[in-house]
Amino acid sequence: MRRNLVSISLDLFLLCFFAIVVYVMTLNGSVSLFTVPDSVYQVNTIFLSILIEALPFVLIGVLIAGFIQIFITEEQIRRYIPKNKYAAIFMSCVVGSLFPACECGIVPIVRRLLSKGVPIYAGVGFLLTGPLINPIVIFSTYMAFGSDLQIALLRMGAGFLAALMISILIGFFYQTHQLKESRESNGCCDHDLEKGGIENKVGKTLLHSVDEFFDMGKYLIIGALLASFVQVYVSTDVLASIGDGPFLSVFVMMGLAYLLSLCSEADAFIASSFSGVFPTGAILSFLIYGPMIDLKNTLMMISVFKKRFVVVLISLITICVFIIITFIQIFL
Repeated sequence: MRRNLVSISLDLFLLCFFAIVVYVMTLNGSVSLFTVPDSVYQVNTIFLSILIEALPFVLIGVLIAGFIQIFITEEQIRRYIPKNKYAAIFMSCVVGSLFPACECGIVPIVRRLLSKGVPIYAGVGFLLTGPLINPIVIFSTYMAFGSDLQIALLRMGAGFLAALMISILIGFFYQTHQLKESRESNGCCDHDLEKGGIENKVGKTLLHSVDEFFDMGKYLIIGALLASFVQVYVSTDVLASIGDGPFLSVFVMMGLAYLLSLCSEADAFIASSFSGVFPTGAILSFLIYGPMIDLKNTLMMISVFKKRFVVVLISLITICVFIIITFIQIFL
């Protein structure tokens, strides 16, 4: 407990220090300590917008993760997860598609589920479908493309199929939860934490949520900062000139989705702006690939999972999405 308090205090200090640096750098001309280029102001604006979009979902995610840690036992999870691998994968994808979560907020939830005994293949199904095809995302996609139901349905269907494929492949490659050893050891006191009255449990839930928030928050900040630099200093016109052709454009849009690290509830509005530049298949790859894996999400997953597993997961996501989009382009 003392170690957790020290870790939280250090994270809070670094966060405050970072906020002070950003504030000093962005003071108006006459007060600023030194001249700041306009591009730095743009980076700062985009960085803050990414944080404002993502933080509410991270807060919801860590609260749910704290609830799972304290109120849900391994026995309860084993009771509801199907014994059959494929049934468990399908169930996790269905539950994820109904769960309104961002790719940032879903990571702490999946970590707690895996530590409680959910199989890795079921956890991956939930991890991928939650940010991609939940009702809020599908509705925003429908509105962003001018009430075009085809794009929304293609995103939902292709995304669900990709999540199923990736989860099944993960089930072949891995049998253990793939959490880092430090995460595994954190569960040694779970039985003690689950004891006590409702007030005690609620208090411990909030403590766990605070710990999760600072643990995830620092990686979110780093990822958001990197993504804001990319959006300012990497020209989309250059990417458009590179992505000439139906297949190369898919790779370009997947790369763009990864680097921009947009919130899945808002990415459709950015994707629709590329409609006149890239074909439908490339736009669809942007809408599917980004919510599954992006820059800030990668950093958060590296802090939770073993690095080799993250590399394999990113590779499988890239290959499966490209194959599915290729088949869709053939029939579009």
